[in-house]
Amino acid sequence: MTKTPQLKSVERLMTPGQLAEALNVGKSWVYSQVRLKKIPFLKMGKYLRFRLSEVLESFER
Repeated sequence: MTKTPQLKSVERLMTPGQLAEALNVGKSWVYSQVRLKKIPFLKMGKYLRFRLSEVLESFER
């Protein structure tokens, strides 16, 4: 019998528009930060997705 990994908490993935709204910036700023690799993102096919906690952590570094 194998154990399945336990998820501590599941954080919703955000679209560029949702991230822009959460950070009170424009979508163009989000896309430029992705292009410059300044914020962490996930590429799901042709779609970009973000975890707000990871983006906020990247600002603290």
